[in-house]
This record gives sequence, structure tokens and C-alpha cells, in this order.
Amino acid sequence: MANELPNACSRDQNDNEFTILSYHEVADKSETLDPSYTVTPAHFNEQIHWLINNGYHFVSIDDILRYRNNGKALPDKAVLITFDDGYQSVYEHAYPVLKKYKIPTVIALVGNWMRAKDKVDFDGHMIDRDKFLSQAEIKEMVDSGLVEIASHSCCLHKGIPGNPQGNMESAVTTRQWLGDKKGYEDEKTYQQRVYNDLLENSTFLKQYTGQKPRVMVWPYGRYNIESRRIAEKLGMPIGLTLDDGSNTRITPLWGLRRVLVEGRMTLQELDRNMWSRNANLTDDDRTTKAAHIDLDYIYDPDPVQQEKNIGLLLERIKKLGINTVYLQAFADPDADGAADYVYFPNRNIPMRTDLFNRVSWQISKCTQVKRIYAWMPMLAWHLPQNNSAAKDMVVTLQVDPTHLNMGYHRLSPFSPKARKVIRQIYEDLAKSSYIDGILFHDDVTLSDFEDDSISAHNQYKKWGLAQNVTQIRANKEQFQKWTKLKTRYLDQFALQLAQIVRDEQPGLKTARNLYAQVALNKNSEEWYAQSLADSIKNYDYTAIMAMPYMEEASDSEQFFNQIVKRVKEEKCGLERTVMELQTVDWRKNNEPLSSNELSHTIRYLYGLGVHHVAYYPDNVYSNNPDADKINDDFAQKPVRMHELPTNVSNQ
Repeated sequence: MANELPNACSRDQNDNEFTILSYHEVADKSETLDPSYTVTPAHFNEQIHWLINNGYHFVSIDDILRYRNNGKALPDKAVLITFDDGYQSVYEHAYPVLKKYKIPTVIALVGNWMRAKDKVDFDGHMIDRDKFLSQAEIKEMVDSGLVEIASHSCCLHKGIPGNPQGNMESAVTTRQWLGDKKGYEDEKTYQQRVYNDLLENSTFLKQYTGQKPRVMVWPYGRYNIESRRIAEKLGMPIGLTLDDGSNTRITPLWGLRRVLVEGRMTLQELDRNMWSRNANLTDDDRTTKAAHIDLDYIYDPDPVQQEKNIGLLLERIKKLGINTVYLQAFADPDADGAADYVYFPNRNIPMRTDLFNRVSWQISKCTQVKRIYAWMPMLAWHLPQNNSAAKDMVVTLQVDPTHLNMGYHRLSPFSPKARKVIRQIYEDLAKSSYIDGILFHDDVTLSDFEDDSISAHNQYKKWGLAQNVTQIRANKEQFQKWTKLKTRYLDQFALQLAQIVRDEQPGLKTARNLYAQVALNKNSEEWYAQSLADSIKNYDYTAIMAMPYMEEASDSEQFFNQIVKRVKEEKCGLERTVMELQTVDWRKNNEPLSSNELSHTIRYLYGLGVHHVAYYPDNVYSNNPDADKINDDFAQKPVRMHELPTNVSNQ
């Protein structure tokens, strides 16, 4: 197959080493329990033949471990076959094919389903026990030497209440909502619950199958740092997920990625999936079509009205045709740019209402959106006055009228107390919410007159600089060094926060808002401590606020041309840059821009070669921008050349 080199703009430049396929049932439609993930026997046989005829080689867990631990090479185009849930149809329809071609296989079993006598509680439906593998069938497959038994949890393959509104979310990663009086499950109880379950299943499977599992297959693909550490402690260092992307030399054994084989997957789609893994592509190598949504518009003190607002939002998202949402996680009712409240439970900031997880979960389950980013400030927090870090603020010497100045109330990034509070806010977001990414607000900035706080003075001394801003500004060499160090310091802190969230939300992507002037003016890094080159290098996406009315640009097209030209100068610039457009003119009392103008701009940017477009704000109540037009505009973007295999084979 052509073009099987790693994607030049992938964060991981290593080759794909092996691909893992995740199957569930292999049954005819009349026999299936879940048609979404059921492959017919004929189709399964066809897929296995296709893999063989196209040069793929089947490997086992032992093969992967020998490669990782001892360097024994894997064959080219290595594939591991796995089956989740332990359906009887796997023995009846898949095992004969596996045995015929001597294909190693991993079968993940749910202990509570295996030990049931007559009925299995299958996602709230009572199913006959004989729909699942019997002990004798399991023993026969294990004795063949082809099948390895994995744990799929004992009782965690289900949803549990994840918020006050009753969303049923993954039992492995969710801190359970216990009701108004008890609130959320505490961390100690959560970790003990997961530990007890995985221990129980490991013990049961050793007795039931003769194999002590060393592989943990995460239900629904959901896991976090706590659960995978528990699994490792219990002798299961290998974790199979449903994360997107390739398995390269730096992919940890506890987070191996799999391709979910769905019931309707054609050979062409299988080819595309295999090709994309070998080309080291992910969902993020496709175009971003994003709406930036304010939860402040959805919030209502009346819970009934708030639910109606959520319903309106979901219907609008479907009409918009977007695939990405930047969702506000904080509240700024006084519109001063700094967060007064948040929409998730936490230790440091007042919670306006427990809304963020409800909306993000509903968007993920009820719409076509593929990625939900939590839009979060990094520094712009109004802490309660009794918080010990509340007074540790950025100190500005003066405002320079020659360029845009950040007027937000911000905590000093150089204050240890402030950094600790901010880290806790992000940790609490991660443990309470369902997200795919973080979008850092435009407050990740320090002007050329900031920060002159005591904490900042201490940091400047460590950097070998003068100890205050006035002295630094008086020395050109120190001023330039100070600018670079501030830029790097802010980015490093943002990435530390992202890693805190990633521990709970593996696969998390990062994006940050960047001022347009950073792409337009060579002096801008001095003004903002923001660098386009560094941003493209450090974050998965840089969302440039390409807003000509906000910047008072006299010629919008020239404004866009200059930004795009500058972005193209950076390696992977277009691949990692989102052009974020405005839908209102804030300088004219929030006057909405016409949908025709926005439509023209989107199509114009596509004509310049832009890959990723977002807009802000979206108004669900006034249909601004027009949903039908946005849908049509985003549909104009042609498929990028590397999204599809160039020579699909149906052998």
C-alpha cells in the first residue's frame, strides 16, 4: 500500500509497530445482542482472508512482550486479534477460523457475566447465560494455546450515575454521584472500589479458566492513571484501550490502542483503518470544524429551563454539522474576562452549578461531535478572599497604549501558592468531567510590563536577571532574554496542567488561544510573551483569534492573507493551526456579523489552504450564525489527501 510512512506532523514520529483489532460478537443479525459491534461469520471470515492476502501477520501477547522486553523483532504488518465480553458466538463462529489459520487471540471476560447461573444483566437487559462462553468452551480454547484470557472487570462493565442529572458513565473512571446528601464518591472510596473489583475478577478468572490474567481490557476503553496503576499492581501491566492512533515504540504497554471493528465496517473501511495506523494518523489529522460555546448561555437557575436549554443546544449542534466543540467550563457573569465560578465540583472556586459534565456527556452521546475541549483560563481566576493565593496577582507597571493589553485579573504564574491552586482546579476538572481536550483561554500571557510581583522577582533572580521589571527593561539584552523565558515558562506551566488532566483523560489534546498580532507583528512576543513558532511546536492546536473587527483591520482579506502566510512559514503550521473567527462585532455593542460574511470568510480561508476553522460565539437562541449556512460552509472542505488509502484492495 502506498504512503505508509509516519505522518510528518504527528507528535509521535515513530513507525507503527503493530495494530490491534477489537471484535465483539461474531453472529448473524438474528442472533446478535448488540448489532452495532456484531460482525457476521461471513464478514469475519472475509476480513481474516483480506488481512492474510494483504500481507498482515498475526501475533500474540507473548510476541509483543518478547519484542518490547528482549528486542525480538515482530513481523511486518503485525496484527493482534482481540474479542471483548466473552460471547458464545466467538467460540461457535470465530474460533474455527482462528484454529484453522493458527491465529493468536485475546478474549476478555467479565467475571459477573461468567459466574451467572441463568441470566446476565447486560446493560440493563436480562440475557440468557448461554449467550456467553461456557467454562468448557473457554477451557478448550485456552488448551489450544491460541487463546489468552484477559480481565474485562468483574462488575465494572456498566454505567453508574456520573452527575446529579443522572448520566450513566463508565464505572471504571467515574466518581459516582451518590445523591444530594452524600454528593460524589470520595477518592479513597473510588480507588478501593476499582481495586476490589479487579482483584475479584483476577482471582475468579484464575480459578475459572486456569489462567491468571496479565492483560486488562478496559470496559468501553475508559481508564485513568489510578485504574491502570491498580491493574499493574494486580499483575496486569498490559492495558488494551480504544484510544485512537498507532502503537509505536513509545506507546506504553498499559495504554495499547485498538481499532474498534464495528458491525458495518466494510473491507474498504478496514483498509482505511489499517492504513491510517501504519501512516501514524489519528482523528486529529482530519479537519477541525469547531463551535466555541458559552455555557453561560445555557445556565439557568431553574433546572427545568436549563434542561430545555441543553436540548436546544444539542439540536443546534446537530444542524451545525460541526465535529469539535470548545465548551466553556468556567463562568464569567460580570464579563471581565476572569472566572468568578466554574461549572464543575472543585476545591477552590465557587461552583455556579454542576453543569459542565452533563453538557459534555450529552454532546458526546447525542450528536456527531468527535472532540469536546474544556475551554479554561490558566491564570484568570477570581479566588475567594479566604484563599491563601487570592492576593498573589500579576502586577502591571503600566499600560502601553500602542498595543492590545491584557486587562484581566490574573494570578501570578510565579507564585507557588497560585500554581498549586490552579493545578488543583485542573485536577478537579479532570476527575469530574468527560472531555477530549483542553483549550487554554487567551490569558496565557504577560505583557512587556508584567509581572512585577514579589514572586516574579524571585523567579527573575533564579534566571540570572535583574530583580524587577524596570531594571530588566532598561537592559536590552536582559529584556530579550526575559521575554523568551516568560514565553517558555507560561507554555511549560500550561503543558503541566494538561498532563494533570491527561492522567485522568488519556488521549487528551491541547489547544491554546493566540492573539492575531502574534502572527502579524514581529515585536508581538515582547508584548504578550506568546510565540507562534513555540505554540505550534508545543500544543496540538493553536487557535489564532483571527478577528479583523476586534483588531480594527481595514482590509479583512489582507488581514487573513498575512496570518495564513505567516502560519505557512512554520513546519506543520497549517496542520496545527485553527483559524478562530468572530460572529459578533464587540466594538459595535456586540452587533452580530451577517452569516453571509462569515460564510464568505470560511470559504476564503479554505481557498488559502486553511485546514481548521472555528468560530465564536455561537448563539443557540438567535441562530447566530445561521446553522444551515455553517453546515454548508464546513461541508465545502475537501478531503485531505492523506485521509484515505490511495489504492484500496478488496482481495
